[in-house]
Amino acid sequence: MPYEGFEMLNLANKAARILVVDDDALINMNAVDMVEQLGHTALQAFSGRDALTILASDQGIDLLMTDYAMPGMSGLELATQARTLRPNLPILLVTGYSELPGDAPIDLPHLSKPYQQTDLADHLMVLLNAPGSGVDAG
Repeated sequence: MPYEGFEMLNLANKAARILVVDDDALINMNAVDMVEQLGHTALQAFSGRDALTILASDQGIDLLMTDYAMPGMSGLELATQARTLRPNLPILLVTGYSELPGDAPIDLPHLSKPYQQTDLADHLMVLLNAPGSGVDAG
């Protein structure tokens, strides 16, 4: 059931397809549950490499939500490569760090852990409704 009192997140009033990436299975599962409770479809990846495989496919993805600190490929590295594959894809970086490195290659909106579902909903609404987000408005 979608979050009470919250309207669907995109302009088309349809559920978005959100790729959730986190190497920690419990955190990934919790994030997927929150996304689905907000009325969206969630796809899971447990590494940057797995996420890139999904992004390189023809699957429709409306937003990438990725953890910052992952082994093998950080969320920033994933975001940089994801932008090469899908330049208009909105990306939300989720992190437990208070600040990201100053030399981060791209400027990304981020959500600090731990977060509440209302915080996630606010970020998703802004990103999915942003001009040029790639989400079909109708």
